[in-house]
Amino acid sequence: MSTPRRRRPSVADVARVAKVSVGTVSNVLNRPELVSPDTRERVESAIGELSFVRNGRARQLRQGSSTSVGAVLLDIRNPFFTDVARGIEDRLARDDLTLMLGSSDDDPRREAKFLQLFEEHGVLGMLVVPTSHRTEHLAAIQERGVAVVLLDAPPGAAGLSSVWLDDVAGGALAAGHLLDQGHERIVFLNGPHSIPQCQDRRAGVDRAVLAAGLDPERAVEELTLPRLDAGAGEEAVAAWVERHDGAAPKAVFCVNDLVAVGVQRSLRRLGGFGLLSGCAVVGYDDIEIAGELAVPLTSVRQPRHEMGHEAAELLLRQAAGEGERHTVFQPELVVRASSLPSG
Repeated sequence: MSTPRRRRPSVADVARVAKVSVGTVSNVLNRPELVSPDTRERVESAIGELSFVRNGRARQLRQGSSTSVGAVLLDIRNPFFTDVARGIEDRLARDDLTLMLGSSDDDPRREAKFLQLFEEHGVLGMLVVPTSHRTEHLAAIQERGVAVVLLDAPPGAAGLSSVWLDDVAGGALAAGHLLDQGHERIVFLNGPHSIPQCQDRRAGVDRAVLAAGLDPERAVEELTLPRLDAGAGEEAVAAWVERHDGAAPKAVFCVNDLVAVGVQRSLRRLGGFGLLSGCAVVGYDDIEIAGELAVPLTSVRQPRHEMGHEAAELLLRQAAGEGERHTVFQPELVVRASSLPSG
């Protein structure tokens, strides 16, 4: 037989145990300076005895203000977005706000579901990594009174603040580095161009190739991955090696570090360090493990925590009535052994 669920203690229960009014308990919780030390001590003792936790949702409804913010990211499993979320959380915590997270998986329908859930929950605002360049639906949400900031995306519909990294510059840094190492052909493992970051990183690759006097059609072999994770990178490079009679590509640029991890894992599995060392690999994001791999990964660094922190800051400013603002961060290439000649 299952044990009946224990009823959650209420403010009235605390008042009964402390032998005070409900209003006195409310003052202890919200305006303790109005309550005498002796009475406050009795109420706090009752709170501890009952293991009372205030009902934040009910408090929100009474006060008419939200204490939560929603964030729709592409995939919270990706360490890049985990670090971005931590930056958001750290900024919100300063104002005693909580963060609600959802992963869109680059699916507009899944994105729409989370947007609806967050709006129905009555969040103060939303931080959104959009699944496409079209952001009019996000502007419509803001017009209904919920602040919206675009995250990891350039400016979109009018009225929306945005925080993003210059991914065109980032793609150019990665490709330019490989070209500087003497490679004249780059295999680019990218995601679908419907994802703005993927489109921009390809534009950066083309910029670097053209600056080197090469034809992007000949110098870049772009492969579109079904997922932006290590498994997709592993599968893509294994298929490439099979098509080329066991030979590895000479230079690979990966749309993110997870894909690059899969590439390195696949090359090592197929041919050991010999095959791996013959392929220059560059990733993107510079997640924490990038420098800890067996062959440390060259990567384009994004200031992940700072981007999340800044996005939350802009959201709070927008919710307070300030106009739209835009912050663009610049990428940095961190060169490690994975893209340099071995030996």
